[in-house]
Amino acid sequence: MQLKSIMLKTIALILLPGVSFVFDASAQNNSLEQVNSLERIDSLDPVDSQAAQTWNKIYEVFSHPRCANCHVPDDNLPRWSGPNYGKTSVHGMNISGGQSRIGVETVMCSTCHAHTNSDEPHGPPGAPVWMLAPVEMLWWQQSSKQICEQIKDPARNGGRTLEEVAHHIQEDELVHWGWDPGKGREPAPYSAIETADFVTLWANAGAPCPE
Repeated sequence: MQLKSIMLKTIALILLPGVSFVFDASAQNNSLEQVNSLERIDSLDPVDSQAAQTWNKIYEVFSHPRCANCHVPDDNLPRWSGPNYGKTSVHGMNISGGQSRIGVETVMCSTCHAHTNSDEPHGPPGAPVWMLAPVEMLWWQQSSKQICEQIKDPARNGGRTLEEVAHHIQEDELVHWGWDPGKGREPAPYSAIETADFVTLWANAGAPCPE
């Protein structure tokens, strides 16, 4: 009897004009939301989605302090930043890379930066050639979109194709320093080979940039 009573009340509510309208509208809205959701999922291109995820990994590397600290603007001042540095600042001792980006105008970078890292924690890091990246290769405090557009532009990436960018990452000894920065410094994420592979995968997927 109780079940029959509930069913009769439910039927009565649905037959009421005002309530019937609310019930039908709610069902219709839920149906439309489901359709729209399915359409959004169907519209996602798996290749684009994978390419975007791959670019995010590349940006993790390029924006990391081990890379971005030397990809600075035309003030030519190397940065000191990262988890092991505390407060972000410009290079101590009033050091400037100058327009040459190797310190010709002031003190040569090689005066303190040898071919290899110092054995002391936070001692001078080293590589066969120590220098700032060319000013057009600015990464310091740049967004994902800005760095993406820069690395694709031959006028701002050293005249390279993306294949050549990947090769540069895989082979250049100064670039490799980012993953072997010496005692007391956090290395860049992943590895040089992985990052070069990321660039290749991203390039093969059309090299899309964030909006």
